[in-house]
Amino acid sequence: MSETIAPNKVVAINYAVKTEDGQTLDESKDGSPLNFIHGRGMLIPGLENALEGKSVGDSFTAEVKPEEAYGERHDGLIQTVPRNLFGENEVQPGMQFRASTDQGEQSVVIVDVKDEEVTVDGNHPLAGVNLNFDVEVLEVRDATEQELEHGHVHTEGEDH
Repeated sequence: MSETIAPNKVVAINYAVKTEDGQTLDESKDGSPLNFIHGRGMLIPGLENALEGKSVGDSFTAEVKPEEAYGERHDGLIQTVPRNLFGENEVQPGMQFRASTDQGEQSVVIVDVKDEEVTVDGNHPLAGVNLNFDVEVLEVRDATEQELEHGHVHTEGEDH
């Protein structure tokens, strides 16, 4: 009987994630599966929930709603700020910056640039997006004490 995915298990998966319209956003590359310690918040909650109880050899699809992924979009996270906040930096739509906010450091994407103003969006780029995962479970094992202590998977021969 193979082990099932549960908290503090090391898991290796091959995956592809797509939007509802079929655009591939990310995927594991041949021979490079995603390795992680389950239950440590390394994956979005919806994917972790879908993996719970699965075993080596299981292949499945999972639709993950925004509330279990990167959250819903919030219009309040879009704001226009003075251009001079960016100093001498070149700014163009699509560029990402780290911004200091009342809630701490936050990533923002520039959505519009005018002479004196820049519009930034603090929403995660995948906020409000339904995600569709194709997953194949390749490995499930107990995490070592060192992996649990360090908070990440060690590859063979690595112990830093």
